[in-house]
Amino acid sequence: MTEAKKICSSEGAALSPEFRKRRSKNWLVLGFTYSAMYMGRYNLSFANMALSDTFGWDKTQIGAIITAALSIYGFSAIFNGPIADRIGGRRAMLIGASGTVVFNLLFGLGAYLGFLGTGPYLLAYFAVTWSLNSYFQSFSALSLIKVNAAWFHVRERGVFSAIFGSMIQGGRALIYFIGPLLVAFLPWQWVFFVPSVIVSIMAYLTYRCVENAPEDCGFETYDVQDASSGDTDKVDLKYVLKKVLGNPVALTIAAAEFCTGFVRHGFEQWFPRYMLEYQKLELRSPIFQKGAGAVVLAGIAGAFFAGTLSDYVFKGRRPPMAFVGYFLMVGSLFVIYKAPSINFVILAFVVNSFAISIVHSMLSGTSSMDFGGKKAAATAAGMFDGMQYVGGSAVGLGMGWMLEKYGWESWGLSMIGFAVMGALLMLLLWNARPKVKSSAV
Repeated sequence: MTEAKKICSSEGAALSPEFRKRRSKNWLVLGFTYSAMYMGRYNLSFANMALSDTFGWDKTQIGAIITAALSIYGFSAIFNGPIADRIGGRRAMLIGASGTVVFNLLFGLGAYLGFLGTGPYLLAYFAVTWSLNSYFQSFSALSLIKVNAAWFHVRERGVFSAIFGSMIQGGRALIYFIGPLLVAFLPWQWVFFVPSVIVSIMAYLTYRCVENAPEDCGFETYDVQDASSGDTDKVDLKYVLKKVLGNPVALTIAAAEFCTGFVRHGFEQWFPRYMLEYQKLELRSPIFQKGAGAVVLAGIAGAFFAGTLSDYVFKGRRPPMAFVGYFLMVGSLFVIYKAPSINFVILAFVVNSFAISIVHSMLSGTSSMDFGGKKAAATAAGMFDGMQYVGGSAVGLGMGWMLEKYGWESWGLSMIGFAVMGALLMLLLWNARPKVKSSAV
């Protein structure tokens, strides 16, 4: 029997170069796959107004597509988490990527279904197709977190979650850059066809390069010192549900993520249309392009800011940084509500993106690994990310109706209360850490 390769170097503290090299290959491919899938999720916001112009739909009807999709994502993530814990993150990511390719293509092909008219049948087609895309998209975050929980020690996770967050923002940046150009110079359906091609390529690379855990690559078992450390229980549905649903800290984080979802998706799903209608800016204008670029860079900076401080200043505690994020959301949303000038609004967009990234990386990205542990990381991620999308589902139909009735002046104001609630919940968890049963390795 071949002896397992060492994870630590001969000094016993530093990770071996061989392990670092294999882990880098794993997380780079996995991170870029998730980044590509982001393109196939946020592309709808750039087709929002084009769909209205093409089919004569108002904001409430477009909002119905958004609500259906976000609702499906939210509940699917909650139920798919235990599945990913059982089948492994690699296989779950491949399932998610495959579905993303198929249903982005089908959504774009809806442009050629003129025989359905422009009424409820065509609207239902788009809502169902985008909801099915969301079902498969729901595997992405929890798959990534499931795999990484086995490869990263709890002391590393804040910074590495920031690295993954920046890769994700890369996918967002790409669709922010090419989305307006595709809509401006090509039929709107190409904003769905192009991401399908990119996700297909990354799914193939995931199949070839990614493994679930160091043991699958011939390394010894890695004790990552999270909530699963020292557990010898069989990993089944009962175990993962008890690990997550039996933990009051996890339940409080899930409640906070519901609040995050309303702010995050209320902002991300509607801000391109806000710029078009309220600020009278074309999506291909230099001001919008620079502003969108700054929003993405702020998201990257927020993830690194939060990850570094949570690891080194707060010694692995995530709630203090999430509180900072919620606090910044409140201030930026108030500026958006008052809208003193386009420059102040863009600055508020940038700060809000910075804040959302802080909270998302700390709660969905890192706390799910810490408090779920590598054995139940996908279940925790599914619940946290799922609740975020359940909260976000109201920004479709509900916010679309609100904008039709009260106008864009109500947009920023409607999100402030949820940011305040999230901040209060983080105060309750200020000193929360995962409980471990074994000593550090």
